[in-house]
Amino acid sequence: MHIKGLQKTTLLDFPGKVACTVFTGGCNFRCPFCHNASLVLSPNEVTDISEEEFFSFLSKRKGILDGVCITGGEPLLQNDIIPFIERIHSMGFSVKLDTNGSFYERLKEIISLKIVDYVAMDIKNSKEKYSETAGIKDTCENIFKSIELIMNSGIDYEFRTTVVKELHSEEDILSIAKSISGAKRYFLQNFRDTDETIVSGYTEHSEEALRKMLEAIRPYVLDCGIRGI
Repeated sequence: MHIKGLQKTTLLDFPGKVACTVFTGGCNFRCPFCHNASLVLSPNEVTDISEEEFFSFLSKRKGILDGVCITGGEPLLQNDIIPFIERIHSMGFSVKLDTNGSFYERLKEIISLKIVDYVAMDIKNSKEKYSETAGIKDTCENIFKSIELIMNSGIDYEFRTTVVKELHSEEDILSIAKSISGAKRYFLQNFRDTDETIVSGYTEHSEEALRKMLEAIRPYVLDCGIRGI
């Protein structure tokens, strides 16, 4: 496993849990607004945290932490992600997985093994604008297969979209909501510009615009909200 970062305690990343967050290196997407550019573009330049060090940390946090969030980059890019999750789970910790949903077969295997307790999947944009927003040339068929898989998995989950003024209109967000109609949770995350984005020049929607989007999607999902305002 290429572990590139560790947040030792978080009360926000794993709903209802006191957790730590593990950051993996590398991603198959090139979302221009991504705020973890170093993990995506040059993961080899970020020093690894050894698995030995990480699991030593975890063993000392038994009884303090409830769970582990695994994020990236894209965690499912890691060939040894399954034994890594299995080891965490075997220690008694709940596991939350953040993913872009493009590795459908690997996600399917993980879910079938019952080693994750919560999946948070990013939905980059409407189907028509997906490749542009993800920065790749791909039909993105796996994305929508993963959405269906997660919704029918029986495990806890959420979908989320980072909303960027130059990339997302209200119509795009409504299209996403319709594509996940009946979903348990869907969150709009307000874009925040940082020095770490892959491409500069993107901006955030106003709070008013985001709240208008939120009202438009309410009929399609059971629980929805805005993060970052």
